[in-house]
Amino acid sequence: MAHYIIKRLLNLLPVILGITLLVFLFLHLIPGDPATVLLGERATPEQVEALREQLGLNQPLPLQYLTFINNLFHLDFGTSIISGIPIIDEIKTRFPATFELSLAAMIVAVILGIPAGVFAAVYKNRPVDNLTMIGSLLGVSMPVYWFGLLLIYLFAITLNWFPPSGRISIDAGLNFQPITGFYILDAILKLDFNLFQDILSHLILPALTLGTIPLAILARITRSSLLEVLSQDYIRTARAKGIPEHWVILRHGSKNALLPVVTIIGLQFGTLLGGAILTETIFSWPGIGSWIYEGILARDYPVVQGGVVVVSVIFVLVNLVVDISYALVDPRIKYK
Repeated sequence: MAHYIIKRLLNLLPVILGITLLVFLFLHLIPGDPATVLLGERATPEQVEALREQLGLNQPLPLQYLTFINNLFHLDFGTSIISGIPIIDEIKTRFPATFELSLAAMIVAVILGIPAGVFAAVYKNRPVDNLTMIGSLLGVSMPVYWFGLLLIYLFAITLNWFPPSGRISIDAGLNFQPITGFYILDAILKLDFNLFQDILSHLILPALTLGTIPLAILARITRSSLLEVLSQDYIRTARAKGIPEHWVILRHGSKNALLPVVTIIGLQFGTLLGGAILTETIFSWPGIGSWIYEGILARDYPVVQGGVVVVSVIFVLVNLVVDISYALVDPRIKYK
């Protein structure tokens, strides 16, 4: 197992280098000059050129890229051109928010999506199956921004059940000192139920919005995988032995149908950790996605480069964890 993990980590290095090269090139192909954006249109050519020299933007692209790679190896992601804040500090602040939202969205997707897929497979071609498939189709097709605004209008404005935006209310945030950066965990560590309730209420609507697409995908994949497993000979043998149907489905069916489901969970979670730009923007959630999007609009090279590299590394590591988990889900799989 250790040999396999080391081999996979070494194989990931060319992937990450390729991503850094593509991000670097694509970013420099976007029209506009960050020095001009930072100084404003009234800046003199001399001022613009001086800032370009200070930021290293007047160097040849290959040299800029080599400097960027060298800084990455030293865990130096640079400093934001616009805010002047080190990129690593921004990531430390914003990544917990994205992780918390992504985890909550995946919990919603798993709790609702997998049982829905199981019921759809068990009651194939019946009303439960048809409703599940229609719901999953709507979940995949529904625009995230529209669904998020709909939830805000219904539950925040009309019913006033949940706050419409933010991660914590203003009153609660005045005296709140984060411990880990994960607000839910911080509230538990502080043993503050009111704070926990306030943070959770802010998390529910964005988590439901973000979890809609993974929920729909999980329901469809679970149904498809379980239907395939239920058609196998050993399932018919188990039924012929008189084993109760619910035990056949839970022990022999669902367990053997988990492999593609685990794959989808890993891929979707890795994608969500990249930052849900629309969801974070709609709910004013201070995460990675909205931060990178703001950096793109402002032509803030260090923000975009550092943010995308961190997101890419997280995504490939999540995929590695998913590969390793296959052996836990299916003992027949061995890594040599």
